[in-house]
Amino acid sequence: MQNNKTNKQYIIMKTAIVLGAGGFIGAHLVKRLKQEGYWVRGVDLKYPPYAPTQADQFIIGDLRNPETVKEVMIAPSQDLQMGKGLKVDINNNKGFDEVYQLAADMGGAGFVFTGENDADIMHNSALINLNICEWAYKYGVKKIFYSSSACIYPEYNQKDPNNPKTSEDSAYPANPDSEYGWEKLFSEHLYLAFMRNFGLNVRIARFHNIFGPEGSWNDGREKAPAALCRKVAMAPDNGEIEIWGDGEQTRSFLFVDECIEGVRRLMNSDFTGPVNIGSEEMVTINQLAQMIMQIAGKNLSIKHISGPLGVRGRNSDNKLIKEKLGWAPDFPLAKGLEITYKWINEQVAANNNF
Repeated sequence: MQNNKTNKQYIIMKTAIVLGAGGFIGAHLVKRLKQEGYWVRGVDLKYPPYAPTQADQFIIGDLRNPETVKEVMIAPSQDLQMGKGLKVDINNNKGFDEVYQLAADMGGAGFVFTGENDADIMHNSALINLNICEWAYKYGVKKIFYSSSACIYPEYNQKDPNNPKTSEDSAYPANPDSEYGWEKLFSEHLYLAFMRNFGLNVRIARFHNIFGPEGSWNDGREKAPAALCRKVAMAPDNGEIEIWGDGEQTRSFLFVDECIEGVRRLMNSDFTGPVNIGSEEMVTINQLAQMIMQIAGKNLSIKHISGPLGVRGRNSDNKLIKEKLGWAPDFPLAKGLEITYKWINEQVAANNNF
């Protein structure tokens, strides 16, 4: 619409913050929101490491600091430049339309299950979520998404690798297999308490092993698909790769684009959650390795070694998401691995050239 006094052009856009926008899922979410026409503020300790952020504004900040959270939750004013003379009308400055909380101290099994990082994981992530809940409420955020995890599910329901139980109502009696899972479960309750007591409009999803390009692959925080893609890419044909344990532990893995689709569908629904966002295509880690070898066209042997393992079996139960959202992920694991292996193979080649 036209402003007659200043003869400057204004547009009304939805506004969103992505907290953890320098991370793997957060960076992909920023891209999706921009495709949908949002004005996006990204916040993290670092920029995305593999591609420039597409956020309209990116703030480097520590969300453990309440003053940082207080600052980043302030909605953009009409004077915030959009480029080409366009500015933001943020609907009477009543707060961000949407906040996506993905920031956490986390990583794969090599980070979460050693026990060496337990205090940091709980302390850092709990502080972040306590700060975010307080200032999202005080600044009138219209809707907030919290990314929980399948790690909240009880270890006693995931001992059978062929029949793990992860329906949303199976979370109690609580017994997560890691401090990471305990903190995620605590924060679910935190967001729901702010919803009950202060009217914060909350959506909660439990992610199941998200993978894809532009994620950690060699920094000690990578998850199984990325770690195995790296090992296969680095191994010579007829060589050997290592797998922790006997490789018969089971998991399902969800390609990142499907994860983002699930998040957006949940945010556009009236359902609070928690709800699983994951694949029901369960494989053993040995099978996962074989799939990647086939994609790479390599014949490799597997050496099983001791290492942190997590639960014996885990697979997403998608009955609730189908019921509430009329949708569930269906992107084949093999296709996601093809895309991911190609990207990681390129990273390995580039690193070897230095």
